[in-house]
Amino acid sequence: MNRKSLFRQFLVWRLRHVSNRQFMMILSILVGIGAGLAAVIIKNSVHFISELVHHYTQSSKGYLYLITPSIGIFLSVLFIKYVIKRPVRHGIPNVLYAISKNQGQMNRHNMFSSIITSALTVGFGGSVGLEGPTVSTGAAIGSNVGQLFRLNYRQIKLLLGCACAGAMAAIFKAPIAAIVFALEVIMLDLTLASLVPILMASISAVVTSYLFMGQEVVYPFDVTHTYELKDLIYYILLGIIAGFVATYFTRVYILIEQWFERFNKSRIRLLVGSLLLGTLLFFFPSLYGEGYEYINQALAGDFSHVFDGSVFAFMTDNFAAMASLLSIIILLKVVAASLTFGSGGVGGIFAPTLFMGANTGLLFASIVNKLGFHQLHTPNFALIGMAGLIAGVLQAPLTGIFLIADLSGGYEMFLPLMITATASFATTKTFVKHSVYTHQLAQRRELITHDKDHAVLTMMEVKNLIENDFAKIKPDANLGDLVQVISEAHRNLFPVVDDEGQLHGMIKMDDIRKIIFKPELYESTLVRDLMYMPEYYISPDDSMEDLVEMFRKSSRFNIAVIDKGKYLGFISRANAFTAYRNQLKQFT
Repeated sequence: MNRKSLFRQFLVWRLRHVSNRQFMMILSILVGIGAGLAAVIIKNSVHFISELVHHYTQSSKGYLYLITPSIGIFLSVLFIKYVIKRPVRHGIPNVLYAISKNQGQMNRHNMFSSIITSALTVGFGGSVGLEGPTVSTGAAIGSNVGQLFRLNYRQIKLLLGCACAGAMAAIFKAPIAAIVFALEVIMLDLTLASLVPILMASISAVVTSYLFMGQEVVYPFDVTHTYELKDLIYYILLGIIAGFVATYFTRVYILIEQWFERFNKSRIRLLVGSLLLGTLLFFFPSLYGEGYEYINQALAGDFSHVFDGSVFAFMTDNFAAMASLLSIIILLKVVAASLTFGSGGVGGIFAPTLFMGANTGLLFASIVNKLGFHQLHTPNFALIGMAGLIAGVLQAPLTGIFLIADLSGGYEMFLPLMITATASFATTKTFVKHSVYTHQLAQRRELITHDKDHAVLTMMEVKNLIENDFAKIKPDANLGDLVQVISEAHRNLFPVVDDEGQLHGMIKMDDIRKIIFKPELYESTLVRDLMYMPEYYISPDDSMEDLVEMFRKSSRFNIAVIDKGKYLGFISRANAFTAYRNQLKQFT
């Protein structure tokens, strides 16, 4: 008996003896373990490569910063081009696209390609993080497990949510924040029953991470000073500043992304991006890699990372120079991350966001203290600044709050976390509608949301609703020919189409009802004299929202579908509504 036969027997046995709910719980644990192992492999791979690179470059006094990131990105590009031979998209946008436009299905190579490419990119010094690739890898595991066991879209979507929560829980050792992330950033609209598998995935993933990487939090932080009521106004100000920095982050990221799209060849993107990135890292070594050690220094109120290995080390004792340099580093981190992505590297934006947040909080508190307005506890503001940037850049305030509280164990600072994250989110939302994860999908109207109506429309496509059983008539035909066509037709609408498929007009049964019983007009009356051009028509590439709006405005029961002048068919209001209801059943 072959493997396929055994697997089919297992599927039959499962349907008879294991309920869907029980099976989803079992799969959620397996997916959680898989996501946890993915996080362990990515972290250890980057650590190994990074140690190897530092071993060979420790005597170079920073000069190799000009080329080491280029080597990692170059190796990533080679792996993608000659081994995978398919694009490795950015992690979380790739997951959102799979949910909204691909029935939750992800390619098998995503289960390992992001691990290898991100390890090479970050290990050699690319200025990005590992969270996005870890989430993408976990999601690919969840998607392919769902496809293996012939699950439907709703179940695969749930496994994607489990995998994303598991990946976040494992890489950050933050199980609570991981669940919030799955609900807020991945934008899953789940019932309470569906929440149990996500909890189990998060637990199994974080336990897997503990087994291989220990239980220490990513950012050890002791709350030695809590807050006073008079400090709260400064947390509000920090939130507003973080919102402006997050707005800057989003706009610069999108701008550089669009700039790289102008280069048609990957080798040009690699050359230009690598040269610019290497130059930045040479002058500002703290932009190198993920930057976790620099974040921990900022959380300790330590400014030394600003000058470590830098050509500006002679300014160490000058506060104004330090503040200026730190401001420049904050602003350039997103540039370095965007250059890494643009030149072909693979990574995530969590680490750059946390880096900018910690240093923004550190800078803000230091300036307030220096000016003598009020003495603030600098480490606390560095910690809360991270929540502010996460809330603004990801446009996910709850993720920012719980992630920082989970990462640092700083739940005693929960109120300041809430205040700063909310202020940052509100500020960013005033200037930027979509986050860096969702702007491209939103531009293409492919962004799924918690709004069920909009989400269902997003997953539907106009081209799948076209009906082409309408009887056609040629423009040079006469009324007699039309009557013959009508006698065999079962529709009341007749497209006038030539031999090349070009639409010349339409004829409605109601418009000719009075003359079709007058044989004396059959020869003299031509079809072109009876037809009219449709006022409302749609292209197969238009969105479902366009179709719904057209039905609403026109009150028509059928909308013509035309592609570059060629007639494809009609979409009926009844068929569109039926398809909507069927899709809604799948979604919910």
